[in-house]
Amino acid sequence: MKKRKGFTLIELLVVISIIALLLAITIPIFRKAQETVREVVCRSNLRAVSIGMQMYFQSNEYRCPDFTRANGFLWFDSKGNLRSLKDWDTYWGVAFRKYITDPRIFGCPSFQRAAELIYPVDPSLIKYGAFGLNSYISQINIQDIRYPDSFIIAHDHVEPRSEQASTDMFFNDGPGTMNLKQYRKGGIRERFYRGIFRHNITKFEPFRTGGRANVLWLDGHVDSIKETTGDDVPRWWYTGKYPY
Repeated sequence: MKKRKGFTLIELLVVISIIALLLAITIPIFRKAQETVREVVCRSNLRAVSIGMQMYFQSNEYRCPDFTRANGFLWFDSKGNLRSLKDWDTYWGVAFRKYITDPRIFGCPSFQRAAELIYPVDPSLIKYGAFGLNSYISQINIQDIRYPDSFIIAHDHVEPRSEQASTDMFFNDGPGTMNLKQYRKGGIRERFYRGIFRHNITKFEPFRTGGRANVLWLDGHVDSIKETTGDDVPRWWYTGKYPY
């Protein structure tokens, strides 16, 4: 009699186990590679934003527009017209529209859509509002900044405009205290904390990501700040007022 050729149940289980093991190894690597690409794109976009802003500064006596009211994510109104900085829900990027014509430059692939949960608007409208402006920049003549390589213009924060000191900026109120207080446990935006230090995440706790945030500095370079409580972030990185 001829023997039937085929796999036994044990052989099938072994093959399935090997495939499952390979997937368990390769999927995290693939995801990490994807995030690395997203972060590279995010940094590249921040550099492009810097170029446009520098062009604006040179044409406007090295001063920024008044961002007092603009603190939202919207570029256009319901008719497709560019919004005004006088509207509270306007995204600050509209001020540089002449020099940065494509809103997509203000997008970050790792945005995690955290912002759309904070503000009740159509998610598609805030797709290109991933970078948070340092509000102190409106109060300063850019030429007066003593150390442009240590002055923050913007970072890829879920807050569109950081203006509430240690409440939504990276510095704290002294050694041992906490920064980003409204995003910490018990804060009004605690559920959005993981959208801040969202690159290279290694921890999966509600208030600990082990990740980092990208930062754009006045001299045009972009680097990152690792997840921090603020002890290593001086206030003058935001105010431009070097203490000595």
